[in-house]
Amino acid sequence: MKKTSKDLYTARLSREILEAEIQPDEGLLHSIINMFRVNRAALLGLILILVIILLAALAPVIARYDPNGLNLADMRKPPSAAHWFGTDDLGRDVFARVVYGARTSLMIGFVPSLISLVLGTVLGLMAGFLGKRVDAVIMRLADVVLAFPSLLLAMVVMYTLGSSILNMFIALSIVNWAGTARVVRAQTLSIKEKEFVEAARSMGVSRPRIVFRHVLPNCLPNLIVLFTLDIPGAIMWESSMSFLGVGDPNAASWGLMVSQGKSYAYMCPWLILAPGLAILVTVMAFNFLGDGLRDAIDPYMKT
Repeated sequence: MKKTSKDLYTARLSREILEAEIQPDEGLLHSIINMFRVNRAALLGLILILVIILLAALAPVIARYDPNGLNLADMRKPPSAAHWFGTDDLGRDVFARVVYGARTSLMIGFVPSLISLVLGTVLGLMAGFLGKRVDAVIMRLADVVLAFPSLLLAMVVMYTLGSSILNMFIALSIVNWAGTARVVRAQTLSIKEKEFVEAARSMGVSRPRIVFRHVLPNCLPNLIVLFTLDIPGAIMWESSMSFLGVGDPNAASWGLMVSQGKSYAYMCPWLILAPGLAILVTVMAFNFLGDGLRDAIDPYMKT
């Protein structure tokens, strides 16, 4: 059957819509760069994050002492030229433990956030695109997770599985995925009704190709913001669980340092001030960066 000029025009228009939608958004990078020029708090957050990552990477070079090295002759020494942040109740250098603790705390921040982001994204895409029973099952499961207080749910998982870094990853991943899934589902429901998705369907494009070629790329900006804001939350939850005695006792994390130093808070305040300030600065830095990225990416936040 011979195609009319209208059919040819419709096919060409559909192809142009598809090609336009899969092109990278050059304005997004420009908006983020401009955001850093205007938003000094976000720029400060980015600089602080890079400094903290650099300190964690160069911990063996920066720290002059073994973070687990015991020296009972130097127990609870105040800050000095020899020990910049003092020593703890076992004579361990607090500065070395803070620097090495950055590795554990950052890993606990990044890994569970990444796992929950991937899990929540996959389930959110399935719920939003497939709909009906799949949507109902996934969303009811998300409702169950969100019905529990996050810290309480994470503590229950840790008590059940035991105290270890791996179980901490599992606990924090279980806590975080539901919120991401709901956001991705809402975006998927909106995007799948757009003209370029309808054009893809009319051209016979398969469902997986539509999801990963057209729907997912349009969700990525908000996923970047969610990931940035999930990291400080994971660090805070790990610190809270370690403070309550649920964390891994063998991991040199900032939360565990605060928990171990609370008994000497009045006699040796540096034992909790140093790791506490490290947690404060790191969480604020990620929040500043996340707020800045949200303002740059979300068009409704722009003035």
